[in-house]
Amino acid sequence: MSTPYPFTAIVGQDDLRLGLLLNAVSPAVGGVLVRGEKGTAKSTAVRALAALMPEVEVVAGCRFSCAPGAPDPACPDGPHEAGTGVSRPARTVELPVGASEDRLVGALDIERALSEGVKAFEPGLLADAHRGILYVDEVNLLHDHLVDLLLDAAAMGASYVEREGVSVRHAARFLLVGTMNPEEGELRPQLLDRFGLTVEVAASRDTDLRVEVVRRRLAYDDDPAGFAARWADEENALRERIVAARALLPRVVLGDGVLRQIAATCAAFEVDGMRADIVMARTATALAAWAGREEVVADDVRQAALLALPHRRRRNPFDAPGLDEDKLDEALQDAADGEGGGDDDPDPDGPGGGGVPPQGDGPDDGGTDTGGPDDGGTDAPGQEETGSGDAPTPGGGAGEQQPVRAGEPFRTKMLSVPGLGEGAAGRRSRARTEHGRTTGSRRPEGALTKLHLAATVQAAAPHQRARGRSGRGLIVRRDDLRQATREGREGNLVLFVVDASGSMAARQRMSAVKGAVMSLLLDAYQRRDKVGLVTFRGKDAEVALPPTSSVDAAAARLETLPTGGRTPLAAGLLKAHDVLRVERLRDPSRRALLVVVTDGRATGGVDPVALAARAGRLHASEGTASVVVDCESGIVRLGLAAQLARDLEGSAVTLDELRADSIAGLVKDITAMGRAA
Repeated sequence: MSTPYPFTAIVGQDDLRLGLLLNAVSPAVGGVLVRGEKGTAKSTAVRALAALMPEVEVVAGCRFSCAPGAPDPACPDGPHEAGTGVSRPARTVELPVGASEDRLVGALDIERALSEGVKAFEPGLLADAHRGILYVDEVNLLHDHLVDLLLDAAAMGASYVEREGVSVRHAARFLLVGTMNPEEGELRPQLLDRFGLTVEVAASRDTDLRVEVVRRRLAYDDDPAGFAARWADEENALRERIVAARALLPRVVLGDGVLRQIAATCAAFEVDGMRADIVMARTATALAAWAGREEVVADDVRQAALLALPHRRRRNPFDAPGLDEDKLDEALQDAADGEGGGDDDPDPDGPGGGGVPPQGDGPDDGGTDTGGPDDGGTDAPGQEETGSGDAPTPGGGAGEQQPVRAGEPFRTKMLSVPGLGEGAAGRRSRARTEHGRTTGSRRPEGALTKLHLAATVQAAAPHQRARGRSGRGLIVRRDDLRQATREGREGNLVLFVVDASGSMAARQRMSAVKGAVMSLLLDAYQRRDKVGLVTFRGKDAEVALPPTSSVDAAAARLETLPTGGRTPLAAGLLKAHDVLRVERLRDPSRRALLVVVTDGRATGGVDPVALAARAGRLHASEGTASVVVDCESGIVRLGLAAQLARDLEGSAVTLDELRADSIAGLVKDITAMGRAA
């Protein structure tokens, strides 16, 4: 087993280390979500924490880690008699993002079922993680079916398995720790709320700290055991402090004054439900115990709010996590004044200094970066367009208008790719998936991944006498095995091609268009799609955002999108073709949905309408599913967007029909159904 990097040798990242240590002191805090850019020691810190966790007492031989003093009466390996057990280190169990459902919750032991004729349960990762740490790296990329199982286990403290004739329940209480890079997509709100705390990490811009990070990392890589030995005293001291804080925790008093501050703070930030209040109370208590105090003070509440509320105050997926500290201080002061003064005598060595003393920082990370100005700033406005916006500026460039804000998003109609795909699990189009409803069975092509037990037994049963079966077990050969075929939903690549030309530049109109695209982005977030953004205006088209799982990034680019100039529709379609061609090579199983947002006009060059039609037919020849969102407005309509949809061999919807509750869309659907009948 490799030597882990010492926790105390990590440079800086005080919030990250404090969040992890508070969970080590009080697992009831509920885990921690670590958000940050790549290369900031997120995984290193989590793995290093395992070495600091106190040992646990377990019943000897129990696969489900029952406590000897209070064994689980429903333990599948029980019943156990209360008594002395054995000590072992607390486990850190890693859940890969590509794990199967069987690997997470456990399943029927197929080998014993077929060879011995008995039903035996093979535990999964949830059983291994009981009374330990369940660590999910890149938790935002976890498949939905695994997220659902994690939510159930985290909510009930137990895992229930009802499948293939097996009915098992076992305890599953664990410290959930996840790491993620926000650039790769956000986390589902339901799972986000299950993390007690969240911390943001970033690489330091301080030269001395970065030098220390590199120095320590190189020293560790050259001699892991020797490097760990040099930090052994600090590790032991920190381990003893965790044990002492755990012992002190039951004696910590949470007074009415600070409890009122907690409730007032959660109310001020309008967080949903009561979980935030409970987590803040537990975190503030753990902070006091960590600082060696028996009473929670106001500074504990403030630090607890900074850790427990940022990920809970988001009102929609495009809101950046964070907390207004001025508003926080105001809420705390108002609560204290209302109580006639709260517990406002913080210990100078309290929560702010109660973390690991700064030492200079860790292997692949540095201190927290305060960041700089947004590099996605607004383009300066140029000459404002009139009419169709096709008139060039005196310098020869296209006119440009300052970006407008997107209109209010709405729930959109379901847009999907026709046919049956085989892409990554998601929530948009029909697909053959590893998870979903079983629709039949087939002979496996290659390795068997999902056994169809009934079909396998049915295939083997007629041959038992010829194979000389004499005992209980079923004699099964390779040819008898059957793979379960399942149908579910897949996530797609939704590539937006947005017309940002002068013909779309009317401020009210562009606001509505951006609102529609924002609504489609929100739908893509909920359906676990990848998204990309191509824009066209002036003389050419550009890839504003290459395909990514970060819908937030697409929303940010859309907000700063300027408009004006000619309408090179063909260039936009051809640029989209290039993007899709590359993506088919990278991920052949992920099907694409092309969403073209335009009024259908095309200007610039020789015969721009014919060029756009040819580009549309190019997409159609390759079988790309497409939808044209018709943005044409006014009494007189040319129908150019509808013609483009015919060239693409796709469908066209107006902005009004795009709404899920649109009367026009409903009438259109009913009419189509009548014609089909």
